[in-house]
Amino acid sequence: MLDSSHYTPEHEIFRTNVRRFIERECLPYREQWQAQCAPPHELWEKAGAAGLLCTKVDPKYGGAGGDLLHCMIIIEEQTRACFNELAFYLHSDIIAPYIELYGTEDQRTRYLPNMATGTFTAAIAMTEPSGGSDLQALRTRAVPQGDHYLLTGQKTFISNAQTADIILVAAKTDPDAGARGVSLFILDVANAEGFALGRNLKKIGCKVQDTSELFFDNVRVPAQNLLGGTPGMGFYQLMQRLPEERLIMAMSAVVNMEAAADEAIAYAKDRRTFGKRLIDHQSARFTLAEAKTTTTIARAYLERCIDLFIENRFDAEAGAMAKWWTTEKCCEVIEQCLQLFGGYGYMKETPIARRWMDARLGRIAGGTNEIMKDLIGRAL
Repeated sequence: MLDSSHYTPEHEIFRTNVRRFIERECLPYREQWQAQCAPPHELWEKAGAAGLLCTKVDPKYGGAGGDLLHCMIIIEEQTRACFNELAFYLHSDIIAPYIELYGTEDQRTRYLPNMATGTFTAAIAMTEPSGGSDLQALRTRAVPQGDHYLLTGQKTFISNAQTADIILVAAKTDPDAGARGVSLFILDVANAEGFALGRNLKKIGCKVQDTSELFFDNVRVPAQNLLGGTPGMGFYQLMQRLPEERLIMAMSAVVNMEAAADEAIAYAKDRRTFGKRLIDHQSARFTLAEAKTTTTIARAYLERCIDLFIENRFDAEAGAMAKWWTTEKCCEVIEQCLQLFGGYGYMKETPIARRWMDARLGRIAGGTNEIMKDLIGRAL
């Protein structure tokens, strides 16, 4: 793996703390959490106490004032441990920035400090049963009524919902205005009469990350919980944040394929077939050579994307390219590596099998890869 030029000694100290937390507070409970298809709420409070939540949020709102690299270190260490389904990044690096960047001062002070400590856990609800990537076609409605809105509709495939205290909900406040009719609302779950949390959906992979249906039946949401206080800004807010979300997905994909390649190389050096090590068979060496080359190129590409992000030049087109290519290559590399493990690769308890199941989500989440290609094509 190429060494990143971005990490400082401070980042590496943070990495040590993250690794220790995952080894002590997460790995011993993996099977239990997979069986219940969700981590306990206490995990978030422990993560907050350890400084793993809201690392980029301004310290005046309870965050650590860090940077994108802190998010990447958490992803790298989770992936190294084959536990990248823990959605700390969703809470901290996707949802919290919506509130910090677009929320009112009251919303920032009400929610961000509690998110940083893990007292509040957060989910974001965009996808609906009638459509996934087409955010302009939302059917969930928010109708103004005095000092509140009435929220009606349904969402699905919502991560973190089973333990969420707040949910950022995308809804139409003006059904006739297209993209300009979309708004985001902060739903306080504890006080949401008419809100129903649906079943915890059973997935192929990422089993510790809960995924749920949500139902809204004239849920009263205070007008002060309209993100930013101005209706019709939701689509703009979503479009502004999606490039970074897709960069985070690319980070996860690159680290996952690197880990798979490293595991396959180690296995090939140890496994003996027909009187010699697996790696001494030319066909296996060729497979590993391809995996090593692909992961090295992907890492170099990711480093360049991080440079663009730091320079504030990582736009929607760059995000789409990074997301679709890395997630596709991740699945290809892991598939090749799994084949080298033979029957052991098909056993759920092996890391390569878990990586194979978990990686498939990357080509769907955050906008399908077909949508990514269409976004790029429109910009040509």
